[in-house]
Amino acid sequence: MVIVLKNTATEEDKRKIKEFLAQKNFKTNELPGEEETIIAAVGKMGMDPHDLALFAGVERVIPISKPYKMASREFKKDDTVIQLQNNRSQIIRIGGQRIVSIAGPCAIENEQQMNDIAKAVAASGACMLRGGAYKPRTSPYAFQGLGEEGLVLLKKYGDKYGLPVVTECVSQDHLPLMKKHGIDMIQIGARNMQNFELLKKVGEMKFPVMLKRGLCATIEEWLMSAEYLLSSGAEQVILCERGIRTYEKATRNTLDLSAIPVLRTMTHLPIIVDPSHAVGVRDKVSPMALAAVAAGADGIIVEVHNNPEKALSDGPQALLPEMFDKLMHDIEAMSPVLGKSVVHIRPDVNVLEKKSDKSVSGKIVCAYNGIRGTYAEQAVNRYFDGEAEAKSVPSFKEIFKAVMNGDADYGMVPIENSLGGSVYDNYDNLTRFEDVSIVGALSLRIQHALLAPKGATIHTIKRVYSHPQGFAQCVKMIEDHKWEKITASSTATAAKMVSDACSKENAAIASAITAKYYNLEILQEDIQDDPRDYTRFVVIAANHVQQKSLDFGKSPNVISFVFCTENETGALYNALGVFQRNKLNLTRLESRPIKGQPWHYWFYADASLENDEQKTNKYVQSVINELKSVSEHVRVLGVYSEAEQMIKN
Repeated sequence: MVIVLKNTATEEDKRKIKEFLAQKNFKTNELPGEEETIIAAVGKMGMDPHDLALFAGVERVIPISKPYKMASREFKKDDTVIQLQNNRSQIIRIGGQRIVSIAGPCAIENEQQMNDIAKAVAASGACMLRGGAYKPRTSPYAFQGLGEEGLVLLKKYGDKYGLPVVTECVSQDHLPLMKKHGIDMIQIGARNMQNFELLKKVGEMKFPVMLKRGLCATIEEWLMSAEYLLSSGAEQVILCERGIRTYEKATRNTLDLSAIPVLRTMTHLPIIVDPSHAVGVRDKVSPMALAAVAAGADGIIVEVHNNPEKALSDGPQALLPEMFDKLMHDIEAMSPVLGKSVVHIRPDVNVLEKKSDKSVSGKIVCAYNGIRGTYAEQAVNRYFDGEAEAKSVPSFKEIFKAVMNGDADYGMVPIENSLGGSVYDNYDNLTRFEDVSIVGALSLRIQHALLAPKGATIHTIKRVYSHPQGFAQCVKMIEDHKWEKITASSTATAAKMVSDACSKENAAIASAITAKYYNLEILQEDIQDDPRDYTRFVVIAANHVQQKSLDFGKSPNVISFVFCTENETGALYNALGVFQRNKLNLTRLESRPIKGQPWHYWFYADASLENDEQKTNKYVQSVINELKSVSEHVRVLGVYSEAEQMIKN
């Protein structure tokens, strides 16, 4: 059963609950979480669960009917997210709206091989390094691995390229060596899935574990093996589908992709897929890896070898480095369609300091979309009062990626215009990039001007360039003159395009400040339809790296979050009732369809924190917990300070 504790539960309350359960022959495990703390109790049900509900500190008691208790959805409604830290102070998260890629050779052969492969897969976008030091082979005469020497090489080159490492454990005797050499994750192979003594020992040592499905195991048998790990003390377990044995012989095994959606309903544990062992044929690995990602897997683990013809183990199924590189590009292209983001390793800070496009002056770096002169660049200068270096990137998505991979400390992201409406791409990005949070906001007064080359007049103009938001904010002037509209990626880009073309028939709708940057003349200022034209920007930062300190002397006054509800009568009404009961003023509510889930919507909400009580973590957490009780999913996007007054450009 699961005992959910109140936020007010004391250590004494917990002690009494655990003592009572021990008397009833239950084994307990306390699992603190961000939102709530639970006590998992495993044993034969010989008591009334309602007896526990009477204990001080107990919120509710949830009996579990499944034979796999701690691995079940009944035990934990939300998806588990596994966290591993690399040697660059970055937390690698597996699960949720992320896609991870683990790559490396089947067997560690020598130092040069490990350096070359680790370097290649890291450059292509892998976030973990795999490699076998101990190999369970069908033939006793086959290569059995380098043993401890292999562990040393794996960790050495994982650390060199910032990649946490995973390797297979075939005997509990090897566990002390793996702990000694800092192995980040233990792999339990298909042959050992039901080696219960090994599972119990690995669980006791609290290693993060990747549990592969046995060759002939049912999904329930697989989950029961995960239960051995969890009940023995393991707190981070990943399930790995690697193909099962069937009558078909065209491939090494049959990859059971249907297991992914089936498991989603049965367990909260992350799921990754090993297409290399599943198909055993090099040119079939990438298509099945993409199919696994499309089916909803949290990631893939593939074998990569720089000289597979001479590999000492499983050469025919290993991808060449260039094949893995193409696979990663394909996954990157697919991820936005799935509403997910690909996890990347943060570059080495020593390397970053040498890069010409990264500030070496000690300044904060803030990424924005566009080129010099865009409103976003102006927002960077306003928000950081000229103390940040503004870094231009080519798209909104690249802002998020720059923040995630360490190329920028912060990102300046437009989210809404008072006339043109919401910037929906960035609402989607906030959902997709789970490891990014909003840490600040400001509203910038938008004052458009009509810019053209020297000698042009309003009467010579036939075409006008701007961002779609610029067109939406200047409808009257465009319609009055019947100008052809040509879209640009930003207003500043539009100004540059007009400057480069150097035609008196072209003009740009952009900020007046860009005229001097691109040698244009201002034909007319303040051409927007409404003088009350503001764009709201949010400042984003990565959750997994320590941000440089900024003290603006302001306490948080806004909370932003996203939630989705069941597709049923009254679901949204019940969710909105949470805000009414907590006297929380919603200042914005926006809906977006969830890709791949017809008639399901994300609701993006902002609420103002108007008094000292509302600004406490306890208050915010209580509201989120209550919202979770009537919603399918809730995520806080940020608790931050926003300037109360509009900032005039």
